[in-house]
Amino acid sequence: MPNVLKIDKIEKYYGTRASLTKAINNISFEVERGEFVAIMGASGSGKTTLLNCISTIDKVTSGHIYVEGEDITKLKGNKLNKFRREQLGFIFQDFNLLDTLTAFENIALALTIQGVKPSEIEMKVNDVAKKLNIKDVLQKYPYQMSGGQKQRVASARAIITNPKLILADEPTGALDSKSAKMLLENFSYMNKELNATILMVTHDAFTASYASRVIFIKDGKLFNEIVRGDDSRKEFFDKIIDVVTLLGGDLNDVV
Repeated sequence: MPNVLKIDKIEKYYGTRASLTKAINNISFEVERGEFVAIMGASGSGKTTLLNCISTIDKVTSGHIYVEGEDITKLKGNKLNKFRREQLGFIFQDFNLLDTLTAFENIALALTIQGVKPSEIEMKVNDVAKKLNIKDVLQKYPYQMSGGQKQRVASARAIITNPKLILADEPTGALDSKSAKMLLENFSYMNKELNATILMVTHDAFTASYASRVIFIKDGKLFNEIVRGDDSRKEFFDKIIDVVTLLGGDLNDVV
């Protein structure tokens, strides 16, 4: 399978010469189309900085990031805005829904910005809402929804434009265990049935066990990588815990 994402020897520094912090230290990896990859690491390991660089929220100090063969580290201005709008989908821990819009309007917003016809927007929103089991909340505002419903609406918004890559930052962090499991099952559905390519940052082994591959980061460097293959989710979870133990530090930071 061709890769959607290629990370090529990226580094990220913060601070001044007198006080320099290397948040990312020469990281390289690839994500193939249709993969569901989790990135794990303790607090301060560099995983969120990595996601911010991939999402173009932050800039790399050196190295290159390619999405569908295009070097996104060189994009600026309107080209960068177009890339974010059309190629990436975002799912945040705090949902980032607009309070003054209904679920339908939140999901439709990206299509509206792209100039899609209203009749086509309605069809697409209803279709994705049906697939993610949120048709009953489409006319509700965020304050009328549970955390799990908000996160599924956010997932629908992320996938509605058929982006090349969906980036999820601690997507279960604000959810109770039941809502988290429901969301992760939706992620699996999006990945397997809708062929969505998902890159998810998480500190939680249970959440990571839904992915097909887990990349571990320690002190800004790649530490290890495991692939689920034919393992059951429980077997994969146990393997994740084994690597987390090797990571050391405060286990509560990563489990």
